Amino acid sequence: MPRSFHNKILRVNLTKGTIQVEEPGVTYMRKYMGGWNIIADVLLREVPPKVDPLGPQNKLIFAPGVLTGLAVSGAARNAVGAKSPLTGGFGAGEVGAFWGTEFKRAGFDALIVEGVSPKPVYLWIKDGEVEIRDATHLWGKTTKETWLALQEELGDKRVRASMIGPGGENLVRYACVMNGLKDAAGRTGLGAVMGSKRLKAVVSRGTLPFDGEDPDTIREMARELARGVAAGEKAAGMHKHGTGAALPDAVLQGNLPIRNFRDGEFPGAYDISAEVFLDRIGVGMEGCFACAVRCKKVVSAETPYKLDPDYGG
Repeated sequence: MPRSFHNKILRVNLTKGTIQVEEPGVTYMRKYMGGWNIIADVLLREVPPKVDPLGPQNKLIFAPGVLTGLAVSGAARNAVGAKSPLTGGFGAGEVGAFWGTEFKRAGFDALIVEGVSPKPVYLWIKDGEVEIRDATHLWGKTTKETWLALQEELGDKRVRASMIGPGGENLVRYACVMNGLKDAAGRTGLGAVMGSKRLKAVVSRGTLPFDGEDPDTIREMARELARGVAAGEKAAGMHKHGTGAALPDAVLQGNLPIRNFRDGEFPGAYDISAEVFLDRIGVGMEGCFACAVRCKKVVSAETPYKLDPDYGG
């Protein structure tokens, strides 16, 4: 089996409390690889068109990209998908940070969550081992409160959580799935699907080897990519302003998704641009796993939130 993937898809049925590990084979993994491809395949094959998005027949899929887990700039991405409670159609969001890397290094390529738990639970995934744990004490907590409680409970500051807050618990149809405190799979209401299954969090910690089929070549290509990113004009703009740098161009194109694209721009858009945030309250920068761009701007403001707005997700 190629070392570019594990050939292991984790399937958890919360109604039955069962955990299965499926091995779809090299042909499947080479065809779908990861991310949105696996999500689309599972939804098309396993979720009937008329299923209630917030009902037990809907399925919630977590699928890192094929390069996630490797030290490659821009590759620390994780897709989340389900039938959307917001649109009734295909729902998927994408998010960075560190959760996908920990999940991949814990020994899995994707996670399929089925059914509805009779009580709030979270999944604890570490180095090939999986547990369904009680999360009654976490239900009702914000993502920050949940994150701190999980670190203390598991005794490890390096665990990573993909989780929901009260919005997802209360089935708000545009609720996000949060990777840690600062990164959101923000599209199509997937936090509500997670809440409908009474799944508070998926917590991952991985130390298993995952270095690709040709580690030396991958490392050299990753270094070359990082050098190119550091020297590139576009990457420099992303580093300085983050994804919010896309806002002015989107305004000029009339391409902002205002009121579900009824409008493409709005007065005052430039007042919330990345440049304005950077000039007024920017103090530093952060990045996702192994990424040379480091496009997340840290801000100083009289609020609990310390990162500038992301455009995307």
